[in-house]
Amino acid sequence: MTARLELTQVTKRYPGVVANDNVSLRVEPGSIHAVLGENGAGKSTLMKIIYGSVKPDDGAMLFNGAPVHIKNPQEARALGISMVFQHFSLFDTLSVAENVWLGLDKSLSLREVSESISLKAREYGLDVDPERPVHSLSVGEMQRVEIIRALLTSPQLLILDEPTSVLTPQAVDKLFVVLRKLAAEGCSILYISHKLHEIRALCDACTVLRGGKVTGVCDPREESNASLSRMMIGSEPPVLAAREHRPGGLVLQVQQLDLPREHPFGTDLHDLSLQVHAGEVVGIAGVSGNGQSELLLALSGESRTAPVGSIELLGTDVSRAGPGQRRKLGLHFVPEERLGRGAVPTLSLAQNLLLSRNDAIGPLGWLRLGQLRTQAAGIIERYKVKANGPDAAAKSLSGGNLQKFIVGREIEAQPRLLIVSQPTWGVDVGAAAQIRGEILALRDAGCAVLVVSEELDELFEICDRLHVIAKGRLSPSVLRAEASVSTIGEWMSGLWEQATPEQTTPPHSETTAHAQA
Repeated sequence: MTARLELTQVTKRYPGVVANDNVSLRVEPGSIHAVLGENGAGKSTLMKIIYGSVKPDDGAMLFNGAPVHIKNPQEARALGISMVFQHFSLFDTLSVAENVWLGLDKSLSLREVSESISLKAREYGLDVDPERPVHSLSVGEMQRVEIIRALLTSPQLLILDEPTSVLTPQAVDKLFVVLRKLAAEGCSILYISHKLHEIRALCDACTVLRGGKVTGVCDPREESNASLSRMMIGSEPPVLAAREHRPGGLVLQVQQLDLPREHPFGTDLHDLSLQVHAGEVVGIAGVSGNGQSELLLALSGESRTAPVGSIELLGTDVSRAGPGQRRKLGLHFVPEERLGRGAVPTLSLAQNLLLSRNDAIGPLGWLRLGQLRTQAAGIIERYKVKANGPDAAAKSLSGGNLQKFIVGREIEAQPRLLIVSQPTWGVDVGAAAQIRGEILALRDAGCAVLVVSEELDELFEICDRLHVIAKGRLSPSVLRAEASVSTIGEWMSGLWEQATPEQTTPPHSETTAHAQA
């Protein structure tokens, strides 16, 4: 049988690194083929070569048996190749329909494109409003737009780079139904993910990359998570040890927060109350677009419209305080958007430290550049960030490595309160275990940690207490040991009102009273 895609000895070099080193890959028609590797292994570069957005230095590519030299993504789409990027390629100022229209046949009207989006969204269970401006979407909603845009091209080869990184388990199940249907119809799928259980459940072939080279080809259905992990990173990720939950004084208190949406497609927050104590990790689960963005903006200080007295940090009312004032009190923040909010793409890693730290600013505003480079080099070493040194531009890092650097930057600042959104989005299993371990170490050192994540497995692994956010409302907290995936899944629909008293646990009233006394 003629392969849908065949790569032979593809090589791509960048200054200081060989991203792909004589990589060969064969994808059959109707196959769901995983490409597995740790952060910086060369997966995304290889996919961009196939899609025409990166030009290889050496090697050959066959598509449906014919040699091709794809110069740009337009040529790739004309051949029948579509790609969903890990970092989205959407214009913030345009609507969903306008963004999708840009990549489609211009013989279609904008109205026809909007109707097609709605039909596709209903067919595949992906909730997308074609009229919404992209700047009003959460990361999870943007990912749905990218997936629908790719599906509307009726591809012969669909490339998915971390497609489930910010999708809920229910949405992942729906996506898998779609992908299996596409494969049954003859579409080939290249699937990049760090979630080993997904690869084993979905894919029928797997190519493993390490350091830019192919180190193995296997049928993931015949492998275990442990064996796939060993092939990818050379070892199994460490198991996080169980620990006792002993919260200290009250650090963050949100009281009856009512906050109207700031744009027409946002979510109103209703009577939202939350407490986070020193020495505990509190998690918030929920389907993307249910008020997470609005809550995080209010907590970080990027939005200053919260009612006076509704947000207190270490006993100080910070409801109307800006990010700088909150940072001085010890609040540090990791946003879900790595590029643009978490890091300035064109600045070096050393310069990006200035986003959350000012200890390298000397008299009269002079920057101590040597100190910044030393601090950045320390983060790179401790968190095993693959980068071309502290002077490397943030945009030059893979998504997972940039995530490790940003998380490391905030942890190394020794926060009193750390708020993290999607802490291990797009991060390989080894790095994810390291980040979670660092969060727990921070907690054990007395820091209060609030984690917002759509990965239930992650929340159950690191959190002491859990909330669910749905339609702008926050559920009661429940101890992790007393929670279940099924219960949290039901609560994601806003059904916690039916919970029995035994299912919910109020915050630590004795500790709170003591801290406030």
